[in-house]
Amino acid sequence: MTPRKYFVLLGVAVFGAIGDSLLSRGMKAFGEVSPQHISHIFVAVLNPWVFLGIFFLLAFMASYLTALSWADLTYVLPATAFGYVFIVLIARFLLHEQVSPLRWLGVFLISAGVGFAATGPESSHAPKTAVETLPTRTEP
Repeated sequence: MTPRKYFVLLGVAVFGAIGDSLLSRGMKAFGEVSPQHISHIFVAVLNPWVFLGIFFLLAFMASYLTALSWADLTYVLPATAFGYVFIVLIARFLLHEQVSPLRWLGVFLISAGVGFAATGPESSHAPKTAVETLPTRTEP
């Protein structure tokens, strides 16, 4: 696997974690949104933290789609799961949330699971080119 592919997988994990953390910070600053006032969600987007969180989640989606274009879902999905490790670290040390020992155990188990899932080939089949996926025209 090339360094560029590692960078894309790192982007999947990091951009998702940062985006979710920024959304959390922004929505805590914005306040509670109830089902009776769902329109407040649209106003919440004007909060800079929420807006920045959405930006990072768009970067996550771009990285995720890029990774799925060359690797199997079973290879890419553990990278998104590894983002949960980053989320817990960000929540604990930047958002100052309390993380119980049981959650730290969960972080360890996720890390171990990602390690197991990441072994093996990135693709179980030869990738098709764009030309191979186009329907062929048959002559009468």
